[in-house]
Amino acid sequence: MSSGSATDLDQLILPAIPPAHVLSGQNAALQVTDRFHRGSQIVGRFETSGLAGFKIAAQGRPLRVRMTLSVDERSLIGWHTGEGEPASSLPRLIQIRSQGRLRQCLLLRGRKAHAQVGFDLSAEEIPDDGLISIEALDITEGDGVSDEVRQIVGGRLMPDGVAGLRIDKIVFEEPPPVNFDPDKLDGCRCELYSLISAGGLANVNKQGARLLRSGMFLINPVLPGAFGSTGRITLRLGTKAEPASIVPATWRRINSELRWLRHAAKKLMGAAAPTVDRILSIRDGDAGRPKRRVQGNITELELPTPARSPMLVMISPVRGVIPTLESGTSH
Repeated sequence: MSSGSATDLDQLILPAIPPAHVLSGQNAALQVTDRFHRGSQIVGRFETSGLAGFKIAAQGRPLRVRMTLSVDERSLIGWHTGEGEPASSLPRLIQIRSQGRLRQCLLLRGRKAHAQVGFDLSAEEIPDDGLISIEALDITEGDGVSDEVRQIVGGRLMPDGVAGLRIDKIVFEEPPPVNFDPDKLDGCRCELYSLISAGGLANVNKQGARLLRSGMFLINPVLPGAFGSTGRITLRLGTKAEPASIVPATWRRINSELRWLRHAAKKLMGAAAPTVDRILSIRDGDAGRPKRRVQGNITELELPTPARSPMLVMISPVRGVIPTLESGTSH
C-alpha cells in the first residue's frame, strides 16, 4: 500500500541522535549535497564552494558542531574532472557557514594543512526537520563580507580556495556545561583551538610559536566558555629571520645569511617587533586601531574577542623576516 506520494519502497531516514560522529559520506545523516562529493573514509570533498546538509535529532536543544577539515595533494581546481590544475602557492581564505550565518573563517596554506572548526547552534536555529547545513565558501563569494576586505586580499589568495577542501570528520553534540581551558596558549595551540587561523597545522601535535608566512591571520569567534571567549585577548607577535638556504654557498645563501644577521642585530637592539597594518572585521571592514604595545622585539595586541564576525589581521611585510604568533592570553 502507499500513502500520498510515498511507496512501500521508500526508505525511512531517521535523523542521527547526538552525540553523532560522522566519519564517512556514506552515513545516512548526510542527506543533502551541493558540489560536495561523498567519501568513504572521509565525509567528503568540495569541488568548489558548496554545501553539505545533515539531519540531526536535536529535539529542541542547542547543538555544538565540531569539524576537522584539511587539504591534500588532490585539493586542486577541477580535481573532480580528472584534469585538475596545479595548486597555487597562495593561501586559501574560506568562510565556514551554517544555517546561513558566517561562523568562522579558515586561512589554509600548503598541501597538508589541517584545521579545526567549532561553533554552537541555538535551538531556534535548528528547524523541526533537523536539517543542519554546512557551507564552505571562498571569501570572494556570498553576501555579508565587507567589500573592503575583498579588495585588500585581492591577488594575495588562491582563487576558488574551497576546491578540494575535505571534511574529514564532523561531530554533533550537546554543548557541555563547562570547558576547562587554560588562560594562555602558545601560537600553535591557539590555532588548534580555532581561536586563530594562520595557514592550518600540518602536525596537530606541534607546539611553540606559529609562523605567519602569509603576512596575515584570522581571529575567530570561539565556543562559549572555551579559550578566548572571556571578552578580551592579548596576542604576542614576534619575528624570525628566514633560515639560510641549504643549497651550496651561492649568492642566495649569502644574502639569506646576511638577512639573518641583520635580523639578529635588530633583536639585540630590541627593534625587531612586527608592525600590524590593519585589523578588519570580515563582515564590517575596518575595525579601528586596537590597543597595542611594543616591548623590545614583541608587539602585543589587546582586543575584544570577536563575537559575530572573524577579524583579519594584516602585518607589514619585511624582507627576509617571518612574523610569528608567540602566544595568546585570554583575560
